[in-house]
Amino acid sequence: MSTLAHPASPRPATPSLSGRRIVELMLRYNFIVIFFAVVVIATLLSNDFLTVRNISNLFQQASIVGIVAIGMTFVILTANIDLSVGSVVACGGMVVSLLMAAGIPPLLAIAAALLTGAAIGALLGAISAYAAVPSFIVTLAGLVTVRGVTYLMSNGVPIGGLPHGFGMFGSLQVPLLPGFAFPVLALLFLAVWGIAALVLRYTVFGEYVFATGGNAEAARLSGLPVKLIVTIVFAVSGLLASLSGVLLTARLRIGQPTAAQGMELDAIAAVVLGGTSLFGGRGGVVGTLFAVMLLQVLRNIFNLLGLGSFYQMTITGLIIIAAILLNRAIDSRQGRR
Repeated sequence: MSTLAHPASPRPATPSLSGRRIVELMLRYNFIVIFFAVVVIATLLSNDFLTVRNISNLFQQASIVGIVAIGMTFVILTANIDLSVGSVVACGGMVVSLLMAAGIPPLLAIAAALLTGAAIGALLGAISAYAAVPSFIVTLAGLVTVRGVTYLMSNGVPIGGLPHGFGMFGSLQVPLLPGFAFPVLALLFLAVWGIAALVLRYTVFGEYVFATGGNAEAARLSGLPVKLIVTIVFAVSGLLASLSGVLLTARLRIGQPTAAQGMELDAIAAVVLGGTSLFGGRGGVVGTLFAVMLLQVLRNIFNLLGLGSFYQMTITGLIIIAAILLNRAIDSRQGRR
């Protein structure tokens, strides 16, 4: 008795990269997608956006807040926050200005400013970690105190008369391609970003930072020096904030005690917008880089279009809120907190 063989049902071809996988990648790296979307829109809105001069200015403007935001990323990854960075930027700028005005060689003055910023950050971090005081409270006090000390250093008067070479450094550009020069400040920003990315991804300290932010108690029980790690990340934040102060002073060619007011808010916004969780343990400087550039692109296109500052603040704030809500929705969908 013969039987009829039923042909096997044909299997659908599985593409190497399915549409679902593409969607997942776009959701995971939504800040990058948003960034390039805004760049395309900006290009369509203004013919001046993609000019060499404008791109150079864009990176130069992003460098100061970008370096501060990288330091802030380290702090927020440990589930802390640093509100003092704007004041530390001004303090670092005043220290380097006063020392150079007193005849100290620029390199020694810069080193002293960087050590000052690192010491301030380490002190605030140690108070928060070892005295078990919320970092929000400690750094809020630091914001006021460091700004006051900065005013006292010069009686609130800007410091000029800086060495010509130091001032030239702030506007120096390096020719990379024919007809295209890149600001040295932007190259320093990218160098700091690259070092930070390597530290967080490929070093034991980077693993400790993520572990501390993910679950501080579990990290402590595993033998990690949680309090020391928190102190170190605050020192890193202070060091990079002071570096930004030095670079800002070189760019302005004057030490300004009122500099960087509110910069801590820009840095926090960039870190959170870039996908780093305020609860700690998740994120990184890749998202911070794109978020810093996104905010600068927005401000840049608003200026090119002649949009008033009040409208700029409102629209930028709404975009930040929308992006944060999008990230929270994605986190909820993926089962994250």
